[in-house]
Order: sequence, then structure tokens, then C-alpha cells
Amino acid sequence: MPRLAETTHTERPWRVHELTSDFSVEDVWSFRTPGAGPGDFPVMLAAMRASLESTRQPWPARFLFAVRWKLGALLGWDRPSAGVGERVASLRDRLPGDLRDAPRGPDDRRMPLKAVYELDTEAARELANRTVHGVMHLGWVQGADGDHELRMAVLVKPNGRFGRLYMAAIAPFRHLIVYPALTRQWEQAWRDRDRASAGAGHEEGRSR
Repeated sequence: MPRLAETTHTERPWRVHELTSDFSVEDVWSFRTPGAGPGDFPVMLAAMRASLESTRQPWPARFLFAVRWKLGALLGWDRPSAGVGERVASLRDRLPGDLRDAPRGPDDRRMPLKAVYELDTEAARELANRTVHGVMHLGWVQGADGDHELRMAVLVKPNGRFGRLYMAAIAPFRHLIVYPALTRQWEQAWRDRDRASAGAGHEEGRSR
């Protein structure tokens, strides 16, 4: 099963622990990347970004996100005043000096999570709204079969009682629909990585 125990995240020496002592681990998920080596984390990240353009989510996941964004618009959950830098300070304000100078990673308008930092084996992104301040942590670890694999941890700080109730209410949808769809998308992105790398190289050549 791709869902993992919380300790598979908390017991590893990730740098994100330095920034999130007041957050709780909501989910930990694994993604199979057959043949991956220790230096392939940037390759995986590039493939995932390319999949934003080429992959369409299954209709149940699209429906859930459409409902969520509609509710957010009607109830004001996603107003700029509720976001990072407004309702909550960005985790970038907590970065120690070496991480502050590290690459941040690109942002994309199609992805609401904004980059905090991006290293050789881990990266973190964040978002905030009226319900939570959330962090998506991506880590690159060696799996049981010897290949490296991608792991995602979702860390949250709910916004009061309403935020806690909201996270509890959406848990079944995350586990049964959203994360399985994300697993298929990201594992397919790894399988398509050569095509994504070729496309990136083509775009780089055109920009010169």
C-alpha cells in the first residue's frame, strides 16, 4: 500500500522538521519510481512539473476539486487575506541561513502550493487559507527493493476548531480519491520522464 506510517516521515532527518514543530503530520504517501537512483530527485521533480501540462485528473478528483474551489469562493476561504504572508507568515521566514540561500524551486500558477525550499533529496511547499496552513514535503529515499522512491508528507496546522473539523471531513476523500489519483499521475510522470526531459531540452534550446 502506498500509504505509510507517520514515523516513516518523523524518524528521518529531514530539514523540514526545523520549520514545522507546530505542525502535525496528516498523511505520508509513497510513489513507486522503478530504477531510480540516489541522484534522481531533480529528475522526478521535473517530470512531475511536466505532468501538470500533459495529465488530466480522473473525473472524481476533478469533481472534488471543483466543489472545493467553488465552496472556497462562496465562503471566502481562499481570499488573499487568508493566505501565506497575510493570515500566516511564510515558512520561508523560519529558514536557517543555509536553507535561505538554497534554491527555492519554481512556482506555477496551476499549483496553489508555493515553494519554500528545494534541495537534492527533499523539497517543501506551502499554502494557507481559512481552514489550514499546510505543507507538502517531498523526500527521496531508498525503498525496500533498493530503488529510490518519492515520499510525500502532508503537514498541517488547522485554523482553530473549524480547521480541525474540515480536515476530518475531507480525510476519506483524500485517501480514497485524491491520493490514489495523484499516485497514478506521479508514477506515470516517472515512467514518462525521458519524454519530459526531451521536452525541457527542446524548450531550453528554443529560448537561446
